This record gives sequence, C-alpha cells and structure tokens, in this order.
Amino acid sequence: MYIGSDDKHVYALDAATGAQKWATPTGNEVRSTPAVVGGVVYIGSDDKHVYALDAATGARKWATPTGNEVRSTPAVVGGVVYIGSYDGYVYALDAATGAKKWSFQTGSWVKSSPAVVDGVVYIGSTDRNVYALDAASSARQWAFTTLREVESSPAVVDGVVYIGSNDGHMYALHAATGTKRWSFSTGGETIGATPAVVGGVVYVNSDLSVHALSAATGARRWTSDLNGTGGSPAVAGGMVYVSVGSGLCALDAATGVKKWASRMRDMGVSSPAVVGGLVYTGNFDKNVYALDAATGAGPASPSASVSTPAPPG
Repeated sequence: MYIGSDDKHVYALDAATGAQKWATPTGNEVRSTPAVVGGVVYIGSDDKHVYALDAATGARKWATPTGNEVRSTPAVVGGVVYIGSYDGYVYALDAATGAKKWSFQTGSWVKSSPAVVDGVVYIGSTDRNVYALDAASSARQWAFTTLREVESSPAVVDGVVYIGSNDGHMYALHAATGTKRWSFSTGGETIGATPAVVGGVVYVNSDLSVHALSAATGARRWTSDLNGTGGSPAVAGGMVYVSVGSGLCALDAATGVKKWASRMRDMGVSSPAVVGGLVYTGNFDKNVYALDAATGAGPASPSASVSTPAPPG
C-alpha cells in the first residue's frame, strides 16, 4: 500500500500488517494520491514536482518540475503520465523518463485528476470548466462551463463523463461532445469528490452528505446526511465507505442506511480503499487504519503510523 503524507514523505506499507517498507522524502507536503503501474509509483507533491519512485525500494527514478503545487492524482496510460498542477496546466509526461510530451494551459489551477479513456483526457479546472483533450496532442476536443470551480475528478463510464462542481451540481456529460445529459443539485453543497459509478448508480459526496443517483437520469435514489464528509466514496460488496468528521462510516449501497461507523482520534479526510475484505483509510491523527469492511472492527491501536524517519547516523 502506498500513501503520501503531510510530513513530506511517500510511504510504502505492508497491507497485511501496516509495517513500513520504505519512506521517500519530497520537498513539501504530499496531498496527491499515487498511481502504481509497472512497478513504479507516480505521485505529485506540494514541492511542485511529479515523482516516479521504484515501488519495491522507493528509489527515485525521476522528478519533473511544474510551476506550482501538484495535488492531482496521475493517470498512467500507454507509457504516459497525465496530471494537473496548481500552475494551471495539464501535463503529459513520458512515464519512463519524466520528459514533457505536452502541456495544456487552463485558466486557473488544476486540482482535478484526469481520466483517460479512448485517447481522450478528461479533467476539471478551477477556471470553472471541464475539458476533453486529445491524449496524443493536447488539442482541445471540447470544454463544458459550470458556474464555479471544478475541483472534482471525472469518472467516465459508457460514454458519459460524471463530474461535480463547486456550484453544487453533479453533471453527466456526453463524452464525445461535452453536451449535458443531466445535472443534479445538492441544494448548495459543493462537490469536490470523485464520483463512483457502480451498477448504474452514481455515488458522490458533497460537503455534508452522500448521494446515490441514477446514472441514466440523475434521479436521486437516496441521500444520507453525515454532517460532513471527506475524500471520495469507495463502493464494494454492496456498501459505500465514506470518510466523515469522526472517522469512517459504511452505508448500505441500495438504501443509504448506515451499517457501521468507526470513530478515530481525529477527522477522516482521505478516500478509503477496499481490498480483500479490509477498508483502508488515512486520518488527520497521522495514522493509517485497516478495518473489517463488513463490521468496521479494527485494531485497538492504529494499523500504521506515518512519521518522518530519523536521519541517518
């Protein structure tokens, strides 16, 4: 398991035990989520760089500078790393060397993470637009304008782009043209999370709630008010897992009824991941937790603590 931390490091942890395997420093906080492809960990840092690290050892393969913080999560497709930066650009980098293949300028910083499908890069920008770019050349295919910043990252399923906006709407757009199929209003709560689209249902967090919507029409199936959410939802085994102000909770995917909640020492802000019957999540208390996905049961103490390694000598 690979994770970035505000202590400026990227960590590799044993998924079964939480034991630290390696820690690699960057020059600032790491708020990007890693992508792991072909034995390489790709991740951004607030030190303005995109990194490629050996997944087994943490050794740095390359680091490519951008003009500002990198909090976007990379998409790695066909030997190319696609990622956004707070300098307002979307970058395509050679996955082997880090060399820049192209960059596309938006009108403001890019926190959104790209989705790359059928040779097209879909990504949002705080200039209020959702963009579709040619993955080979960066040529703009279309741009859809919302009413406020787009910090959400797109999910692209069956020719439809699902993405949220700080204007309080969830949008479904035709992937080929950018025309709107439908939009859903949260009633004012911003959507910065990445939607999960499973079984014809769109699950997405807003500021305070989790919503389940028909992927075809945008009709609401249910809304669960959690009084504050963090990260993006994970959907597995008929459950929706969400970070909340007190830790982590699990909802029934069909009804939105809360199945369990696990209180932690501080606020839950990371996006949970579900693997092998366990749900993993990070917390503001500097720990990573592994909980039973069915019951929420976990260790009496955190599964792993991320902290700056002592200097050699």
